[in-house]
Amino acid sequence: MRADSPDGRGDASSQARASVGLAVLGTDMRYLFADPVYCRVSGEIRAGLEGRAVSPRAELTLGPAALVAAVLADGRPRTHVTPVSRCTWQQLTIRGEVAGLVGLVVESLTPADRLYMADAADRIGTTLDERTTCLEVVSFLGSGLADAAAVDLLPRETQPGGGPGVERAAVAGHAELLPPYPPRAVLRGRTDLDEGRLAVPLSIHDHVLGAVLIARASGTFTERDLLIARSAAHRAAVAIEHARLFGQAQRTAVELQRALLTDPGLPHPNLQLATRYLPAGSGDLVGGDWFETVRLQLGRTLLVMGDVMGHGVEAAVDMNSYRSALRDVAAADLPPHRVLRRLDRDISDASTRRPATCLLARVDPARMLASFSSAGHLPPVVFSREGVAHLVNVPVGPPLGTGVGGYELVSRTFDPGDTLLLFTDGLVERRSEDIDTSLARLAHVRPDPGGTLDDLVDEVLHEVDAAHAEDDVAVMAARIRRKPAPDDE
Repeated sequence: MRADSPDGRGDASSQARASVGLAVLGTDMRYLFADPVYCRVSGEIRAGLEGRAVSPRAELTLGPAALVAAVLADGRPRTHVTPVSRCTWQQLTIRGEVAGLVGLVVESLTPADRLYMADAADRIGTTLDERTTCLEVVSFLGSGLADAAAVDLLPRETQPGGGPGVERAAVAGHAELLPPYPPRAVLRGRTDLDEGRLAVPLSIHDHVLGAVLIARASGTFTERDLLIARSAAHRAAVAIEHARLFGQAQRTAVELQRALLTDPGLPHPNLQLATRYLPAGSGDLVGGDWFETVRLQLGRTLLVMGDVMGHGVEAAVDMNSYRSALRDVAAADLPPHRVLRRLDRDISDASTRRPATCLLARVDPARMLASFSSAGHLPPVVFSREGVAHLVNVPVGPPLGTGVGGYELVSRTFDPGDTLLLFTDGLVERRSEDIDTSLARLAHVRPDPGGTLDDLVDEVLHEVDAAHAEDDVAVMAARIRRKPAPDDE
């Protein structure tokens, strides 16, 4: 499909319809100048081009480095030809001294071809979902270039080999025109053209992800068709690779955050605990939600629910700092409002930390009592044994990290079978909805009175549709264990 010609001759009529670009290289084979047309045709990035070497991507259009070096060495012009362009290199001399090279690239694509390929750029890879990308490819190629199109993907864990290991991810048009599997040569990175069938590798950085197959009921494919198919396959390969890298990063980040959150410490045996963390379905990979439990003296347990403002890795790092600092302060067994006061003072001294909301609940099972203090956090909910929910009215102080202080303490007794639920705002907050309405929706949840603590948490998450929350969701539920009566022993 590509030829290197020493004489540089070509079809004059095709050149007359083409765009022409110019570049100058120095004797070190690095750019001294390149005009916009040259950069567009070659794929070079114009910004900061001076002083750079010809990129490997541009060599596909301009010719290999050995061809260009040969022109510099012996002064004989050479031309590199592709189905859509031709580039001629000539030695540049000034006063008899070799000063570098001049490259003249001629594009043979018609304006209609350029528009068609630009359409591919707009229609392929619009999401970070590889299945969607595959559907976009077959839709684009099957709508004007062929009577049938398919994308076959190789399993990620195996080496290219064809056969049943290849999965047909998407197909459009008359599928019976397509082969059941791509040719083995394509899965090794080579194009395969056979009458009305064309197969091009779906590859990026010499790594083959699969193949794009197209077929016609009659007629053969031209070099223009091959160019368009390759362009579509390349764009699809880039999009699929990005989708996979994004998915891998998301899974790693979620597992990292879950690892941080699913070990909140062990409460005293007199307290049952159930926790959940649900990452938001979109947006940043990790956030600043966290929960914690700290054992105190006399059988009491401090429950912590916090949320660092903002999202992303920085918020997660600050979350871990808050969590560590709180463990240190809580070890002094201070009342919750004094814990918040000291934590606010310590964190505000580190000006780089983001503010955070935090709710503390010190549970005393022996007295069936809980003491609460809030730093800008939403109030907890108590579900009675019958499943009726009540919001606990906790005075709200400023978020942690502001240095303002001013936290209050409020206490509440528990009845046997009551369940305390702490949560971050992602559980209830919805866009364009007043927070009171959001909290009221939670208060109307009626979990099964006979369910376990885990059942209650799952039912709450289901009833408020937490799976589609707009923010990360962290939930912690606690229930005082009933002491066995003498008759039960």
